[in-house]
Amino acid sequence: MRYETIVTQPVIEANRFILRPVRRSDAGLLEMYASDKRVAEATSSIPHPLPPGTTDAFIARALDEERTEDVWIMDGTELGHSEVLGVIGLDRMERAQSEVGYWVAPAFWNTGLASEAVEALLRANPQNCETIFAQVFQDNPASARVLTKAGFEYLGDAETHSVARGANVATWTYLRKLSA
Repeated sequence: MRYETIVTQPVIEANRFILRPVRRSDAGLLEMYASDKRVAEATSSIPHPLPPGTTDAFIARALDEERTEDVWIMDGTELGHSEVLGVIGLDRMERAQSEVGYWVAPAFWNTGLASEAVEALLRANPQNCETIFAQVFQDNPASARVLTKAGFEYLGDAETHSVARGANVATWTYLRKLSA
């Protein structure tokens, strides 16, 4: 008999979907979307092509009781949408701070799902953050609009390494102050 780890992480309601913890059954859709070069190149951490075992390792990290990042699936099944619309996560930092990161499956781009997910996560503030940081690639202005719409303030330019691109990429850095 195999036992599933129970992740103590809240389900967060948005208007068109819920944000719920990752499940092992998400592997197929996560792998399909993360294998898309457009998704991988919009993140710093997803490699392209996606090596075997990458999705299983991601799920194992998301379910690990010792994790520093809480990851939610944008799940639209309750309203007749796909079970996996995208992913959003909060990576814990020091002093009541976290960094938010997200991606949406290409079939759902330009539908406002990322904005809705970020806003729902900010409202819930599941890690009791005082400050949330974010960074987006400068060649992804749509993601920057998601952040500014959610009240994030521009901090400055930086760069980060993109595994899929195999290069450092210019970023815009943002922060949002919350009351814990």
